[in-house]
Amino acid sequence: MSHHTGPSLTCSGLTFRWPDGDTVFDGLSLTVGRGRTGLVGANGSGKSTLLGLFAGRLTPARGSVTAGGRVACLPQNLTLDTALRVDEALGIAERRRALRAIEAGDVDERHFETVGDDWDVEERALVTLGSLGLDGVELDRTVGELSGGETVLLRLAALLLERPDVLLLDEPTNNLDLFARRRLYEAVDSWRSGVLLVVSHDRELLERVDRIAELRAGAVNWYGGGWSAYEEAVAVQQEAAGRMLRAAEADVRRQRRELEETQVKLARRRRESRKADAQRRAPRIVAGERKRSAQESAGRLRGLHEERLDEARERREEAADAVRADAEIRVELPYTAVPSGRTVLRTHGLRTRYGSLGETDLQLTGPERVALVGRNGAGKTTLLRTLAGQLEPLAGEAEVPVPLRFLPQRLDVLDDELSVAGNVARAAPGVTENHIRAQLARFLFKGARAEQLAGTLSGGERFRAALAAMLLAAPAPQLLMLDEPTNNLDVSGVRQLTGALGSYQGALLIAAHDLRFLEAVGVERWLFAGEGGLRETDADEVRELLAGEGEFTD
Repeated sequence: MSHHTGPSLTCSGLTFRWPDGDTVFDGLSLTVGRGRTGLVGANGSGKSTLLGLFAGRLTPARGSVTAGGRVACLPQNLTLDTALRVDEALGIAERRRALRAIEAGDVDERHFETVGDDWDVEERALVTLGSLGLDGVELDRTVGELSGGETVLLRLAALLLERPDVLLLDEPTNNLDLFARRRLYEAVDSWRSGVLLVVSHDRELLERVDRIAELRAGAVNWYGGGWSAYEEAVAVQQEAAGRMLRAAEADVRRQRRELEETQVKLARRRRESRKADAQRRAPRIVAGERKRSAQESAGRLRGLHEERLDEARERREEAADAVRADAEIRVELPYTAVPSGRTVLRTHGLRTRYGSLGETDLQLTGPERVALVGRNGAGKTTLLRTLAGQLEPLAGEAEVPVPLRFLPQRLDVLDDELSVAGNVARAAPGVTENHIRAQLARFLFKGARAEQLAGTLSGGERFRAALAAMLLAAPAPQLLMLDEPTNNLDVSGVRQLTGALGSYQGALLIAAHDLRFLEAVGVERWLFAGEGGLRETDADEVRELLAGEGEFTD
């Protein structure tokens, strides 16, 4: 990858393919300038691959990738050595040691070379940590003492300390709690240094960018403003595309009708010509000449109408390509219904093995939709796993008098050796194969797609298959628990999940940090998980916490 002056990212004629021959980009060209850019697109469209090319971790087959200035990248799946000290993770350990030596009177020239002009490196590090909410993190602590969210923010702090000209963030809010998300949002809001390119499906984060670059079918389309402006622009485009498609389909029907009418007229004309020749007893050579002339004329007329029909079909194909086919899940789930007064979950003095919730007394009734929010490490996942019977409680009890299904973050409910249909059949013994296939088609697994092995599915497909296995299970679940269901789902996947849960008539308990999703699925009860256990809260308070107008109190 080459570099030039001025913060920017450019690729020209970029072609990239994986070792198995799968082509991701073929001749892609684009330039990302100063400011905050959100890169969006369906799962598998190549967003993370493009970031890898810009970061220099991947090499194109053809074309060039150019970065103006220093590039820093926060990868999607971050792993840091837990034995590292915080100053080592920040990349300032050597400068700190050199500063300590100089302060102790050691005038070795090497110490001064190590420090360079960075005499305030320690102060800058602490200020940067503080800006990301890591005020209490001491430089001599180890990474292993930090939570997963704090580790992500620590790595971001290390990148910011490098003062990069170009900062790349790949799904940075995955697995971050509300507090860590707020800090990351603030970091994005305050970015003024050069190019910030962020790949994300987090709509709260995408509201904060200056422009949206949508990667679709190997090309990039640009939209000014944040997520809401992008959605409005796409909606306008889709309305126009829908009108063009309807007009193109009408034109195809008209051209087909005119071709058929022309063929009928030509056939009638041929019959009449043969009849007239027979009555006139025209010489064979004259009749043959007339026939040849008529055939040529008919051929030209028919060819003209066929050409018009082909052109109309091409216009229809072009119009259809412009219409987004983000299919939605539409399924009927009547057996999941729960009467409004029925208890679906009750805990008494429940103490989980991990986390800091203390004793939990909780009751869910009827088709309640409940959100479980709070800090990472508070014990939300542990609580769900305990309620699902996967973990034994330390004390107390949990009663679930209705059929329960739990969809964990790891989606390990599927047997990779079975097909999608096989996995659903395993969850719903006694249900006919025809019924399973009919229902799977509603989950967008039609025909041969239902026979695909679970181990070969993409991330989004795997989620849909796991969701189908949960919702189509027998007996039908009347309490469904989901743990961070939107992590790693693209916007289309979140829309599909929202649609499927709209059809679900039982009780929902969802641990998540995506507030827009929680509101979209109709959550009306909010539980905050903290040191003091679970406490009732509401969407307004959670939004205030995210906006920095409230404080997390346990």
